[in-house]
Amino acid sequence: MTKSYGAMSIAELSVLIQTGAVDPVEVTEQVFAGIKAWPDKAVFITLLEERALTEARASSKRIKEGRSLGPLDGIPIAWKDLFDIQGLPTTAGSKVLKTAAPAAKDAAVVDLLKQAGMIAIGRTNMSEFAFSGIGINPHYGTPHNPRGKDAPRIPGGSSSGAGVAVGAGLVPVAMGTDTGGSIRIPSALNGTVGYKATRGRYAMDGVYPLAKSLDSLGPLCRTVQDAVWIDAAMRGLGVPSTARKPIRPLDIVIPINGVFDGAEPGVVAAFEATVERLQKAGCTVTRLAFPAFDELPQLMAKYGPMVTAEAFALHREKLAGPEAADIDHRVVARTRLGERTSTADYIAIIEARSRMTAATEALIGNRLVAMPSVMHVAPKIEPLLKDDEAFFAANGKTLRNTGFGNFLDWCGISIPCGTGDADMPVGFMLSGKANQDEDVLQAGMAYEDIIRG
Repeated sequence: MTKSYGAMSIAELSVLIQTGAVDPVEVTEQVFAGIKAWPDKAVFITLLEERALTEARASSKRIKEGRSLGPLDGIPIAWKDLFDIQGLPTTAGSKVLKTAAPAAKDAAVVDLLKQAGMIAIGRTNMSEFAFSGIGINPHYGTPHNPRGKDAPRIPGGSSSGAGVAVGAGLVPVAMGTDTGGSIRIPSALNGTVGYKATRGRYAMDGVYPLAKSLDSLGPLCRTVQDAVWIDAAMRGLGVPSTARKPIRPLDIVIPINGVFDGAEPGVVAAFEATVERLQKAGCTVTRLAFPAFDELPQLMAKYGPMVTAEAFALHREKLAGPEAADIDHRVVARTRLGERTSTADYIAIIEARSRMTAATEALIGNRLVAMPSVMHVAPKIEPLLKDDEAFFAANGKTLRNTGFGNFLDWCGISIPCGTGDADMPVGFMLSGKANQDEDVLQAGMAYEDIIRG
């Protein structure tokens, strides 16, 4: 059976489009057919068929006339339900925003990728208000992890639909946001590549926030090369700025505290096998303790999580009014915890964050940090629906490893590195300090084959 266009990498599909082997209209029509035929109807909240076909016809005309906008021209992309799309309300996975005013224009990054010729297919499902690493949504349904064979398993959140749309081969790339792991978690659990850029690398205009001090953006896709192309276009560049360099052995630091506590044996085994392959390729691996990884849980216990404080500030009016009854009760409960964080507490968190980030950067130097993206494979959905205590415990575990990087302002990429329990995917996360994106992406491109095994 011929591979569907949605299951191809951007680079693979781009070759076909740019050489005229396939037409962007044909690609777009097949992508929509695949989405409609997919049995799980919770992956997308909105399909943009009319807009997409208009954009595809324009792309087809350009390419036939020799005016291609570049390698992304004609490539389909799905957008998380946090990004403004002109003429539609931005619902953020919540039914209380269905009646919000339609967006007057596309979000800045949506516009930039449109200028690169990409085709907006639709908006993907997500955890309500992006406030969960699990991906359960009681309003629009919970997308099922396409790799789960024994029972419905979580997609990971909050970019749940994005992870499933790429993991299931419905689209070659989907855009996510990441406040505590919301790109790298669904990428790891669905077996895709997920790149979380340094906070502030991209324009945030028209992106519904969760916690502005932590929010960042990035693509979920099939290869690191794909992420590099998308990264460039999101910054308004005509060509990528990430240079391929002669492969040099990586210098990697692996934390010995925090990130392996309670980790599933299958995840640890897949990770350690990857480390062994990298060492055989000449990479240097150092294992050491990160004091910040011990201090952060203590800081959160004392003052409350930074994300919760900022989320409460954003949603306090909704929580105080009748709308609260129409919001996922788990989101309400977690957000209301932010009310406990006083202004003095919040300032203490900010000051501690600055100090801990500087100390950790000094510890790392120019090295990259490696750890499992998530400490477990995707768990089954049903037990988490039945038991809120189990849900919150799983949410905390799911967000733990990625959350360290958000607090310390890191960038990072999750690359599939094998499987764990029930043959479910495991992610290998390479992280760098703020604005070390080029190093992370370059290393990912150079060593992707070895990481995948």
